Amino acid sequence: MKCNLALWDRTLRFIVAVMLLTYVIAGGPFWGWGGLYFLLTAAWGLCPVYAFFRFKTIRTPQSPFNNLRKP
Repeated sequence: MKCNLALWDRTLRFIVAVMLLTYVIAGGPFWGWGGLYFLLTAAWGLCPVYAFFRFKTIRTPQSPFNNLRKP
């Protein structure tokens, strides 16, 4: 599978996941367990929601051969 999350996106997801899960462990509401989703997508590098909408935050490497026309 291809990665669709940039490093900054993965880092942000990890930070949000840690904060949400810490809040839940400290006695927060049930919806805080959604932090597991952020933690898994940050570790995996693939977000299923982004994949469904064909959205990427990662840049694809540019090759000088990408601009050549095919006959």
